[in-house]
Amino acid sequence: MFFERKPLIYLITDGEMTAENFREKSVETLKIIEKAARAKISLIQIREKQLSARQVFELTSKAARITKNSETKLLVNDRADIAQAADADGVHLPANSLSAEIVRKNFPPDFIIGVSAHSLEEVEKAKLGKADFATFSPIFATASKLKYGAPQGIAALREVVETVVKFPVIALGGIDENNFSEVLNAGANGIAAIRLLNEAKKLAEIVDKIRDDENE
Repeated sequence: MFFERKPLIYLITDGEMTAENFREKSVETLKIIEKAARAKISLIQIREKQLSARQVFELTSKAARITKNSETKLLVNDRADIAQAADADGVHLPANSLSAEIVRKNFPPDFIIGVSAHSLEEVEKAKLGKADFATFSPIFATASKLKYGAPQGIAALREVVETVVKFPVIALGGIDENNFSEVLNAGANGIAAIRLLNEAKKLAEIVDKIRDDENE
């Protein structure tokens, strides 16, 4: 399964695509996805809330052709239907989406389900709902504090991973080159990031740095 190789590295697209810049921006994003697949990143989430369903399907279909037969699994934010139709590997469910339990009952057994969680209770619910993993956030302060809330901190992350055993927890929020080690040392199965992993020129270097740190 995808979570057997640690640390899990989860690239989330930057969400900057619009109907107006879709053609140009989608080319850039697909180049990043290609580099990510080459670097054997664990997971990629297509998270483009400003696009129409048709555009998300088009982008995901192209991305799925890139990640097919690679070690990288492709997920779509919120839209399990689009993920399945576009031949992606699964869905990432935000807090206001369907429950993991509902999606698990209505999609194939190997369909990957990730869940956004912001408390221990939400992580436990994701596990009970038979999700494959949860992201726990925000760990550190982010540029969008009003949107994502105050940072949970390392202590809260450690409590979650020590309480919810045998269930992958991926840390998210404000993670950069200077603090990712703290997250992994706290017991997280991996890290998820937008800014850290969306710079095409540095992507392979950052991935190597994360993996080297874990192996030290």
